[in-house]
Amino acid sequence: MGKPWSPAILCLFLYTSPTVLAKTVASGNAFSQPKSPGLDSVNLYIGTTGTEPNKAGGMIPSVAPPFGMTRWVAQTQVSYVSATPYNASWALEGGKEHNEKIHGFMGTRQPAIWMGESGSIAVVPGVIYEEPDGGVNLEDIRTEFESRGLKVVSRNDPQAVDYGREEVVTPSYYSVLLDDGLDGRVFCEMSATSRVGHVQFTFSNPTKGKGKKRPYILIEAARPSIITSTPTNVTYPPGYVKFTPSTPQGQPRSDEQKEQPQLEVCGYSTERQDSIITPVSGQAAASQFKGYFCARLNFPSAWDPTSTTTPPSSSSPISYDYGVIQNGTAYPGKQEASGPVLSAYVFLPDSNKDSDGVVDIRVGTSFISIEQARANLDSEIPSDVTTGPSEAAQADNDHEGDEKAVVGDAKPGTLEWTARGVRSEWAELLGRMEIEVGGEDDKEAEVMKQVFWTGVVHSLQYPSEQHEANKYWSGAIWALQILLVPERIPGMVRSMLQDYQQYAIPPKQSGWLPMWKNIVETNIMVGTHADSLIAEAVLKNVSGLNTHADRELAWEAVWKDCSVPPVADWEREYGDREEFVDYEVRAGLSSVYNVPGKGWVADDVHSESASRTLDYAYDDFAAYTLAKLLKKPRNILVFLYVRAMNVPFNLFNDETGFMEARNQDGSWAGEDKGWTEGDKWAYSFDVVHNVPELIRKRGGRVNFVKSLEEHFEGGHNDHTNEPSHHIPYLYALSGAAFKTQERVREIAKENYGNLADGLTGNEDCGQMSAWYIFSAMGFYPINPVSGEYVVGSPFFEHIRLNLPNPSITTTASSTAAPIAITISAPGASTKPYVRSLTVNGVRVNEPVIKHEQLVAAGGDGNVEVVFEMSETVEGWGNDREVLAALGVWGAGKGEWSRDEL
Repeated sequence: MGKPWSPAILCLFLYTSPTVLAKTVASGNAFSQPKSPGLDSVNLYIGTTGTEPNKAGGMIPSVAPPFGMTRWVAQTQVSYVSATPYNASWALEGGKEHNEKIHGFMGTRQPAIWMGESGSIAVVPGVIYEEPDGGVNLEDIRTEFESRGLKVVSRNDPQAVDYGREEVVTPSYYSVLLDDGLDGRVFCEMSATSRVGHVQFTFSNPTKGKGKKRPYILIEAARPSIITSTPTNVTYPPGYVKFTPSTPQGQPRSDEQKEQPQLEVCGYSTERQDSIITPVSGQAAASQFKGYFCARLNFPSAWDPTSTTTPPSSSSPISYDYGVIQNGTAYPGKQEASGPVLSAYVFLPDSNKDSDGVVDIRVGTSFISIEQARANLDSEIPSDVTTGPSEAAQADNDHEGDEKAVVGDAKPGTLEWTARGVRSEWAELLGRMEIEVGGEDDKEAEVMKQVFWTGVVHSLQYPSEQHEANKYWSGAIWALQILLVPERIPGMVRSMLQDYQQYAIPPKQSGWLPMWKNIVETNIMVGTHADSLIAEAVLKNVSGLNTHADRELAWEAVWKDCSVPPVADWEREYGDREEFVDYEVRAGLSSVYNVPGKGWVADDVHSESASRTLDYAYDDFAAYTLAKLLKKPRNILVFLYVRAMNVPFNLFNDETGFMEARNQDGSWAGEDKGWTEGDKWAYSFDVVHNVPELIRKRGGRVNFVKSLEEHFEGGHNDHTNEPSHHIPYLYALSGAAFKTQERVREIAKENYGNLADGLTGNEDCGQMSAWYIFSAMGFYPINPVSGEYVVGSPFFEHIRLNLPNPSITTTASSTAAPIAITISAPGASTKPYVRSLTVNGVRVNEPVIKHEQLVAAGGDGNVEVVFEMSETVEGWGNDREVLAALGVWGAGKGEWSRDEL
């Protein structure tokens, strides 16, 4: 999981067919507009698979705008804790036959691979043969996950960027060509706004094959749901579906009904796979959770498949065959049902034409009600019953090369309109950054571009919006987002403060800030790092958090984390994902952690005790930072500062030179006890708020750097998890900046690539990518609430950030100018070492850049960060004594060379 406070393709329009590729990219249609070089370098296959869950990015290649509330994704496997809906395992060696089918298109809210799904809905295409008497055998409708899968049409081109699959994967538009299993094909397309999914299916000629085919759509409202990471632990949460308007089975629609959506299916899912770890005092409220939806289905091909402008009329009435399927039994004509394992089905209306069948589906989602889901649909994708086959679908069906007219300006309600709007949102955010690296034929540079731009998208997918008509709101923040999207931060902080106010125990008293929230709190991980997020936002002067009331509420919430223990603190272990416990917050706070002369979380009382101790100390420092900014009384400042700076070293075992967990009586618990997603090697470097004392405890700069060398050379650094992410930057703070410059490049090369398994570790809502993006810029925030970045080695020759000023308010009267940060590092592709550094012409002599330097633009709004790079080790940022100890000595004025030994 990692620490929430951590900061943190070739042309992406892959193949659906050569014709679709040409239509999608070359013609400049809605799916590739507006132009965005960064967005065209995004490769959403990156991080979608690995040899095991902990060795994979765990990313979901979904369509949605930045921070979308409900993301939509093709399903290649059943999703649950440790398994995401889409796993590109077919891209791994020997995995060609794995996950080669698509089982539906899912509205997902799973935020990370080790979190569960909540309120999912799936839209599934299928085809069966018509019976000789013109009827259908409803038992042929495939509802079970494995049986409903349709194989992806592939080319014999496994080395292609799309691995030979007829599939387009982008943040704003997805398409795939499927074999319907009956000698036909289904061209599936998808886009999504924040709260509305937009799916379109084009079925191949329904008369082709052994008999007449009947395409259908399945809308799955309640599925068998796996709880925990054990696939056999299956539950059956109930759902609900209802067809509206009420159209009699097989009867034409009335004139009044024609003024309404052609067909609407609404309902909800109660699935919440993390429900078993909801804090007990929040379970009553959480049990009321429902993921509502309202789906509208339009069937343009039912009246005239060659026209996109002729709506149904009284002379061409449409009748529907629909019903529900529950626990495998079909109920034709049934308009409403509730219970587990529940789906609605609709057959495409019979057009009586030898032509393709098209269905356009828009699905509004909500956490509030069906009515709100419908309102979200109306607001985000306005109705347009004239929707016809998309331009890409027309291109795919142009088997004889007879090109059809390209759609011009997209009309509201069309898939092109939806995709263009979503792409515009991504293009605007990615347009805030520009990079230059390598030449056109530089393959390594191309990989780096894909990793970088894909990382930006990964970092801006979470947290997800959960506000609807200003009625509900939820989220979390990172240092990278404060730089790139500062306008988003106030809402995220307000979200956490609302959680604090809403998690009331008992009512009318304050609750807690979130730790790891997935719809509701889950108690996963250790530490109260919301303290850090809030302090960092205030420290960096983010707008919208400037009122006295806002800041006092923030302080009240943070101070409670520091001073109030959880329920039954001495009685509960508060183990990882422990069930039937209340809000975990700082478990162990009332035991020996706050006892004078002691000061640690006892390992014989609480799980993950050593990690908790170190995390609590950092969170105390964050609280101290906030208290200092808000001018709190001196006794509070002293209390927090002393505890933050001293507690970590209560775990330092002078005999071993490592951190170690301790029992309540002070005895050592064992070097392998008490750690969370790390070990003694990683956590012995985890005092990011007091590095000078950490260096002193390890025997001074030389010995500290030697211990870092032992850590890396001994194979102990594990970049697949967050506790190790800051460690290479510690060299620079101990007089060995050149080692930071070497290590970050080694780590980037070893842990990031542009293949499906291109992330060696869990992306964790964007942290793996945030590390890469910061490192590519040449600096990294090892201690976010310090307001400082430790300098590394920039990867690119040129990066420009065109950013909103974090102090800009949301009012029209704001006069704060945007900021343009230009980072220049000529020769960076071949020169890893830093010779000098300036910020706005002022020399930086130590390997640290302050946040205020980056945002303190001059009158022209520009900040110039200039690295002078070198092919050899330089004196900048390096201590001569440390260099000598490492076998590096002066080779000339301003130059250093490495000892080959």
